[in-house]
Amino acid sequence: MHDIIEQLENKRSAARQGGGEKRIAAQHAKGKLSARERIELLLDEGSFEEWDMFVEHRCVDFGMADNKIPGDGVVTGYGMINGRLVFVFSQDFTVFGGALSEAHAEKICKVMDQAMKVGAPVIGLNDSGGARIQEGVASLGGYAEVFQRNVMASGVIPQISLIMGPCAGGAVYSPAMTDFIFMVKDSSYMFVTGPEVVKTVTHEEVSAEELGGALTHTGKSGVADRAFDNDVQALLMLRRFFNYLPLNNRAGVPERPSGDPADRSDFSLDTLVPDNANKPYDIKELILKVVDDGDFFELQPDYAKNIVIGMARMQGRTVGIVANNPQVLAGCLDIKSSIKAARFVRFCDAFSIPVITFVDVPGFLPGTSQEWSGIIKHGAKLLYAYAECTVPKVTVITRKAYGGAYDVMASKHLRGDVNFAWPNAEIAVMGAKGAVEIIFREDKGDPAKLAAKEAEYKTRFANPFVAGARGYIDDVIQPHETRKRICRSLAMLKDKKLENPWRKHGNIPL
Repeated sequence: MHDIIEQLENKRSAARQGGGEKRIAAQHAKGKLSARERIELLLDEGSFEEWDMFVEHRCVDFGMADNKIPGDGVVTGYGMINGRLVFVFSQDFTVFGGALSEAHAEKICKVMDQAMKVGAPVIGLNDSGGARIQEGVASLGGYAEVFQRNVMASGVIPQISLIMGPCAGGAVYSPAMTDFIFMVKDSSYMFVTGPEVVKTVTHEEVSAEELGGALTHTGKSGVADRAFDNDVQALLMLRRFFNYLPLNNRAGVPERPSGDPADRSDFSLDTLVPDNANKPYDIKELILKVVDDGDFFELQPDYAKNIVIGMARMQGRTVGIVANNPQVLAGCLDIKSSIKAARFVRFCDAFSIPVITFVDVPGFLPGTSQEWSGIIKHGAKLLYAYAECTVPKVTVITRKAYGGAYDVMASKHLRGDVNFAWPNAEIAVMGAKGAVEIIFREDKGDPAKLAAKEAEYKTRFANPFVAGARGYIDDVIQPHETRKRICRSLAMLKDKKLENPWRKHGNIPL
């Protein structure tokens, strides 16, 4: 018995050491934490239950039979974040460069399967050089097993990837299928093919950071949702973000007591929108003044800035926020912003998170580049997402809602539950100037006549009352009472039941 216990302790000690002190020191020298240190920071103290500490690879080729480390390059198990259950896997770069073997993949699959059974989120801390080449196709099979589980878990439990080192080749597709991707600046990167291959094939010279670093993916590609300065900040922000998420698609949104009164008025909002309809204003100011405690977790803040998305709370309950941003491209919808918002709306819908939409949109962005790149198809993604969505939807039109973009942004016609407009809202097919130039094109040589017609058009249509008369707007509200009216609407919608017709799945315009 004593021998077994001694053997057990030796194996545990070897597993905890990972690739050894020297490699852990090299990890620290790069400003990176070890796989176990990351888990300790992420989870509540003393809550981590580790699984499969003794698992080893089964490869015998290329001298691997004599090179085995317990745990095989990934630490897996479950624990708590602020007292709520979560499953985690953390790849260990000190063991074979975190490369994925068959056994390594089996460990990840085991925690994902269990997470599905009990209805708890999965967080992956990725730090891997890719497939373990010595294992050949067995390693590729391991990746595919993980991918299959990512797909099965999609919309059932939240999946979050935190990229904390290299993530290349096939390895990138598992994070791509998770709900959110966070990265660490200067120490993490993602790409399908590395700089050397790019140079060989296309003769482009590019660094790993420029090709697939955190700033590239949060600013240019939109692959990642947020980038953080270092491992510690990333893990602490992930803890904060986790608080907004339901545990699964049946659990309902988490509630957190808030001392922020639901009927709080903010009279500064009455002057937020400038009198000049062409002047921009900061939509984030509205969001921060309306949500609980000014606490808003923005996602993809550096990508497609003409639309703002993120998580907040109203009366202590999680809500998703989507808002046009008049400071960028005048708030127009384009390809990138449509895709960004569509994916977010579908996440909220999958996990029963109410969606609040702030609308100030002059239309879709015109131009050859948008048309040739498929704005018709990509703009339809946002339309599809809102139309399919069955969660409570509250919409506030702050200023412009023109053309097809009015329809798309959670209008009454797409089953918006409660649709408000501010007094200066303009709901029309297009702006007064453009409309008059089309309707009265025969008078285009008479500027005075056109100006009179424009003033007449504004009086008749550039207000919320035409839409209100048809019931497309439920009420015209004062900006200062926006929070109160949204909170009341959400309280009324708390037990909303709406089901789409049975189908295997829809065919979203991808």
